[in-house]
Amino acid sequence: MWEVKPCDSETNLDDLNTKIKAEITMDGLNWNQDYKKEPVAFGIFKLIVGACVEDEKVSTDDIEEKIMAMDEFVQSIEIASFNKL
Repeated sequence: MWEVKPCDSETNLDDLNTKIKAEITMDGLNWNQDYKKEPVAFGIFKLIVGACVEDEKVSTDDIEEKIMAMDEFVQSIEIASFNKL
């Protein structure tokens, strides 16, 4: 699970979720269908997205870099939770 914080309160988190899942695809990465929007402060919400990642095929660092590259929409990102199976 990643917490994606937008640049401002005007960022459409539904569109950002769609963009992340459409543009970041790789073998071993399966995005969860559902996502959450949680309040941060002053009318700004953060996007919570999750995925299943195969360790041998995908690095979580690569995913974070690709999300951060969407710098016109994303201010910061951090791992909210990480479970190994």
